[in-house]
Amino acid sequence: MTTLGEKRLFLLDMDGTIYLDEELFPGTRPFLDAVRAGGGRYLFLTNNSSKSVDAYREKLARMGIPAGREDFLTSVDALIAELRSRPAYRKCYAFGTRSFRRQLAEAGVPVTDRLEDEIDCLLVGFDTELTFQKLEDACILLGRGVDYIATNPDWVCPTWYGSVPDCGSVCGMLLRATGRQPQVIGKPQPAMALLALEHSGFPPEQAVMVGDRLYTDIASGVNAGIDTVFVLSGEGTRGELAGSAVQPTWVFDNIAALHRAWEKERGI
Repeated sequence: MTTLGEKRLFLLDMDGTIYLDEELFPGTRPFLDAVRAGGGRYLFLTNNSSKSVDAYREKLARMGIPAGREDFLTSVDALIAELRSRPAYRKCYAFGTRSFRRQLAEAGVPVTDRLEDEIDCLLVGFDTELTFQKLEDACILLGRGVDYIATNPDWVCPTWYGSVPDCGSVCGMLLRATGRQPQVIGKPQPAMALLALEHSGFPPEQAVMVGDRLYTDIASGVNAGIDTVFVLSGEGTRGELAGSAVQPTWVFDNIAALHRAWEKERGI
């Protein structure tokens, strides 16, 4: 294990880690500026498949954080990479938002949001446009035995008023109804972290995953073989650590505390 001060690539979860809903955490901008000033790099990694990268760029811009397409990796990116690695499907039912379907279609994935005989794969993402019709369609398709892939297993997505059901909760409903579980692509799987290493060119020992959930963010870093930082500014709590098989390398209250510790180790 390298020291925190030796880290140069920060793989940052977003919701609950650098902001909550539309509120940027106070320590986020100084930390991001310090990483860049120190010759490092950060990438935003999110399991949230309901929005496009352009939507995230616009959101961060409203908060005063300029970011380019190259600064993001999403569970949809990982899903597209997975689909390209296997024989092509005839047609995929995209259970998610209009943005989710559009991102897949623009990547060349044959998608639909209607029941069709040629559908041979069900793709499920975080759906803020959920309808009962989609649930019914999914149950019919799963009953037919189509392949079943989900972007992420998160139970909830944090908001300013609490939490809303995320992709994992919908997959939980489908499990109860059909007995089928999906292949999960996003965090806690290592795919997004490994893509980040590949795209950035940094070695694993200089990278660290930062997030507020043990079962997705921290587990993804562990599975990818990189160090991790668990922040307590979102969903996760310190009390979860005692009963968890997944343990982070470091724990901090928030991004500002991480920043202070990182600069202290670097002698700044």
